[in-house]
Amino acid sequence: MSNTLPTPKILLVDDDPDIIELLEYNLTKEGFDTASATDGLQALEVAKKFKPDLILLDVMMPKMDGIETARQLRLLSEFKDTYILFLTARAEEYTEVAAFDVGADDYVVKPIKPRALLSRLKALLRRDSQQSEAEDKLEIGSLFINRVNYTVLNDGKSLVMPKKEFELLSFLAHHPNKVFSRDELLEKVWGSDVYVVERTVDVHIRKLREKIPEYYIKTLKGVGYMFSVDA
Repeated sequence: MSNTLPTPKILLVDDDPDIIELLEYNLTKEGFDTASATDGLQALEVAKKFKPDLILLDVMMPKMDGIETARQLRLLSEFKDTYILFLTARAEEYTEVAAFDVGADDYVVKPIKPRALLSRLKALLRRDSQQSEAEDKLEIGSLFINRVNYTVLNDGKSLVMPKKEFELLSFLAHHPNKVFSRDELLEKVWGSDVYVVERTVDVHIRKLREKIPEYYIKTLKGVGYMFSVDA
C-alpha cells in the first residue's frame, strides 16, 4: 500500500535569493514542498494560497520585518497553529524574545547549517504525531481545555491562543499543584531539540495570565511555576 501522508509544505521568507536557493535545494532533496517570498507582505499573500505547515522567517526584510509578519500571521485563524521558525543573523536576546513573544516555535541564528536546520524542522513537524497521553479534554476550574482542536474556554468564552501558549497551559493544567522549573517547562513544552532562552517561558506565562484568571498560574520565586485552582 502506498504512503498517503501529505508532503509537508514549508514557506521560505528571506530577502536574500542565495539563502532561498540554498534552502529550496536542501528541503526539496528531503522531500518537502516549498514556496518562497522575499518580504513580509508577500509572505502573507503566499501563505494564504500555499497554506504551509511550517514557515521559515527572516527578521530583517523590506516592507515588513519578520517580527511583524509573524504577528500578522498569528492574527489569522488559519495560521494560529502553523509552526514558525525564525532563521536570522540577529543574535541579540531581545530580538529572540520578541520573536517568541509573537508566537515563534524556534529561533535559529545564521549562518545556516543545513543538516542541523533539517533536524530542527523535522523535530517541530514530528510533534503533531507525538501527542502526549494526557486526556484530550480537561475541565478544571472555569477552564475547558480541548487538545483535539486546540481550543480553550474560560466560563464558556472562547480564548484565542497561539499553539505554544496552548501547549504550556495544557501541560500545567494536566499537572495541577506540581511545580515545574523553567528548564523543565522548556523541555516538556518546547522539546529538547529546540534551544530557546529561559525568559521565553516567562513571556508565555505573562501572555497566559492576560487571558485566564491570573491566580491559576502561581510563581514560586527561585523555583518555577505551578497551576492551581485556588485563588
